[in-house]
Amino acid sequence: MAKKKTKRIVRKLTGEEKARHAKIRDQVMKEFPPAKEKKHQPVRTGIAAELRKARKARGLTYYAVAKQAGIPNSNTVKDVEYGRDAKLSNIEAIAEVLGLKLEVVDASS
Repeated sequence: MAKKKTKRIVRKLTGEEKARHAKIRDQVMKEFPPAKEKKHQPVRTGIAAELRKARKARGLTYYAVAKQAGIPNSNTVKDVEYGRDAKLSNIEAIAEVLGLKLEVVDASS
């Protein structure tokens, strides 16, 4: 059995329909207010902060660091600096480009 193609009808809303839609919209906004936007900030301490400081000191952009580190996406560099989940290999590559060395140290010392 072949499907019958439906025709879409576009028409202007009546004043009554506009009022009803506005009322529904207002009610929904009260029940489900929009979430406040979270503005992400770079990490201020730790490895991420040191990488950011070194990158800025050398005047490099996220793109330049990513290109030199062999990372295909420059947002990966930004993600590292903002403390988001990152691969250790990416952190090592970024550190190498910036002339830094990652070391493992004993936490008790």
